[in-house]
Amino acid sequence: MAPSKLEQGHGRVVLHNDGNANVFSEMSATYPLKLLSPQLPSPDVSVVYMLSYGGGLVGGDRVQLNVEVYDGARLALLSQGSTKVFKARPGQRLSTRSKLHSVTTQRLTVRVAPESALFLLPDPVTCFRAAKYEQVQTLHLCKDSSAVLLDWITSGRKSLGEEWAFSQYFSLNEVWIEGKRVARDAMLLEERDVLSGPLTPRTLAESLAPYSCYATLIMYGPLLEDTMRHLTAAYGAITVFKQHAPPPLLWSLSPICEGRGCVVRLAAKETEHVKNWIGSALKQLESILGVDVYRRAFS
Repeated sequence: MAPSKLEQGHGRVVLHNDGNANVFSEMSATYPLKLLSPQLPSPDVSVVYMLSYGGGLVGGDRVQLNVEVYDGARLALLSQGSTKVFKARPGQRLSTRSKLHSVTTQRLTVRVAPESALFLLPDPVTCFRAAKYEQVQTLHLCKDSSAVLLDWITSGRKSLGEEWAFSQYFSLNEVWIEGKRVARDAMLLEERDVLSGPLTPRTLAESLAPYSCYATLIMYGPLLEDTMRHLTAAYGAITVFKQHAPPPLLWSLSPICEGRGCVVRLAAKETEHVKNWIGSALKQLESILGVDVYRRAFS
């Protein structure tokens, strides 16, 4: 049966393991979404790069990707560089009607079968000045599925003086186990007239200072047990003392599903601090995905 025709901006990935190696029964996408999968030596690990034409998404772009993983296969979803969100294409004049639809949206829905695994490890989202971006990522897992979901955002193009200069950023992550929602994490960042004093409006940049990168890391399943055990022990050993200045990086850990999963939140002054921390925290993925895939995600 031939796959149905995809709407603009839609994509679909279906991965099986036939007992010898992983096989994509479907991998298709339409503009502005692009999907690439390199050949790997591992028979049960595959990589799909989620890309966009022109190096980023512009106001009004709508992307929807559906992913299914079966038969014990392991799939890593990566990106090449940060997901850049523009207000509009250079030289493009928005009509009155298109301005109403200038919000850039991404939807990702993933279903992972028993003993299969999904590792969503993209580079961070970087919103340019005045951009509006919304994303919803939903994972449907089985009791013995495994998954890692990384969602992070930078303050923008600091070298050009753009720190938290976008208009709106909204991200919603949900994890369902056997039809029951076990995690729902939402973040909304937007410029509002919030008062820090009697007459002093506080900008978004002032509210989020001194940190320029925020991240959420959700983990679940048997393949992540050792990693979560290590992080839980490290978090329990943290001792908080009064500090004269904010530390370069802060993190917290919240268990879910009676310890079978967890939600980690991070904030750091530099994006590289977050990347290095996550790369160290997930070091055991080298034995699960292989050194090559691990380096692709954290190099």
